[in-house]
Amino acid sequence: MIVLVLISEAGLFWYIISRIRRQNHLIQELDASEKRVREVSIVKENFMANMSHEIRTPMNAILGFTNLLKNKNRDPEMTEFIESIQKSGDSLLTIINDVLDVSKIEAGKIQIESAPFAIRGLTQCVQTLLTARINEKGLQFSAVIDDSIPDTLSGDATRLMQILVNMIGKAIKFTNDRTLHVEINNKGMDGNYILLEFVVSGIGIAKDKLSDIFDRFQQAEDSITRKYGGTGLGLSIAKDLVLLQKGTINVESEPGKGTIFRFTIPYEIAADQLAIPHHLGLEGFEIANAQNIHILAVEDNEMNQNLLKHLFKEWKLSSDIVNSGIEALEYLQAKRYDLVLMDIQMPGMDGYTATQEIRQKLKMDIPVIAMTAHAFAGEREKCLSYGMNEYIAKPINEGALSRLIKEFTGIAGTQVESKNDTSPEQLPVYQFIDLHYMRDISMGNKEYERTVTEQFIESTPLDLETLESALKNRNLVKLQQTAHNMKTNVSIMGLTEKLQPYLDVLEYEPFDEGRFQHTMISVKTICMNALPDARHYYSTLS
Repeated sequence: MIVLVLISEAGLFWYIISRIRRQNHLIQELDASEKRVREVSIVKENFMANMSHEIRTPMNAILGFTNLLKNKNRDPEMTEFIESIQKSGDSLLTIINDVLDVSKIEAGKIQIESAPFAIRGLTQCVQTLLTARINEKGLQFSAVIDDSIPDTLSGDATRLMQILVNMIGKAIKFTNDRTLHVEINNKGMDGNYILLEFVVSGIGIAKDKLSDIFDRFQQAEDSITRKYGGTGLGLSIAKDLVLLQKGTINVESEPGKGTIFRFTIPYEIAADQLAIPHHLGLEGFEIANAQNIHILAVEDNEMNQNLLKHLFKEWKLSSDIVNSGIEALEYLQAKRYDLVLMDIQMPGMDGYTATQEIRQKLKMDIPVIAMTAHAFAGEREKCLSYGMNEYIAKPINEGALSRLIKEFTGIAGTQVESKNDTSPEQLPVYQFIDLHYMRDISMGNKEYERTVTEQFIESTPLDLETLESALKNRNLVKLQQTAHNMKTNVSIMGLTEKLQPYLDVLEYEPFDEGRFQHTMISVKTICMNALPDARHYYSTLS
């Protein structure tokens, strides 16, 4: 009996030991498998990042040189071919971006951030971004935001813009109707949180396709890829981004009547609500006691200084213009002003620092309006967080500036008709420059037009030389400053739409010599093409 018990115990002990060894072996295999999966994921991620860089570099060159051909070409038949190349290149870049977004989502690399943003301002940014595509399709766009929604929310404005651009872009691409409608509704508040519902109209999709419309590489119809191109990733990415923000998304459709995409996202209501500017009219104004209104403009760009001097003279406003934030502080200590127009990017003390000094050191509550070429989502909120009262984008719009001056000085302006009664048909037509912005600002003042045209002719070659020298010497700071200043100089000749994408690359993108060289070629070609037109127009004014 003792021998049998010992044998049984030994057998049991051996069985337990073998199971433990087997379990340890399986654990080791599982760890090794997970390690291999992680390594494959890292390799895939690195591969996608490298491929993105390698594909983007030649694609940017292709698009850059295509744009140059488009500007130089005068053959209508060749124009059609060039536009086809450009559209194909844009489509390829979109596909690359979609694949990279999917890769980031799979790797868990997409982070949802939270920062104050203006929901109405963001909607306007989206509309501005898609205006060209909307006009190209001949669509009527309308956006309605529930009045009960607070203007300032806290959340990830960048991801919301990405979702809206994706959704509205799909609707523009596939809509059969002539009207594109977007609604933002208040679906309820809970304490400091609000649930927003976004409604975007689109094309009709068969009901049997709705269940997998958000799946990757899925299209509503098999013919869509052949007809429109694309990967079928856009809606999948939008859905993932909505879910990452603790939202919901669904689609409703009736064939022949259209599709409605609905998604909801909860946002925190910001504690400090930013004022929504009142729309007081776009016309010019006159003031009975204009000499009692004193404005300090802080601007280092000579062309912008001339613009502000011209407008203040037309409006009969008293003003001083200084070149830096340090000078602004000195003037504010020496003289009383009713309003400060503050440029953001200036050498030495920038506009953010100068405003903080006004609020904290000088203890002044004088209204400060930011002037900046940054048109990104969240820029207005950033300006207000530094103590500024409002924000106006460059190139400065006469009507927008007059509204802000009225609002923050409390003046009672008398509306007057614009002095510029020249119809668009009467404007000289040039191949490369567009005089509509200059004419709107000048209000018929030929002396002002002559001055700014001369400045453009003189400053543009110098700016191009500075850009080339900074690029050659790898002086990124000088490159960024010059690109930023050029945005104002070229806007007066109506070149903003053509040049801003390239100048944004030089100002904001990390240094990439190959890409910057191609970008410089585009900037130089557009500017050199515009100069003869500007010289001809100047000769008509002399």
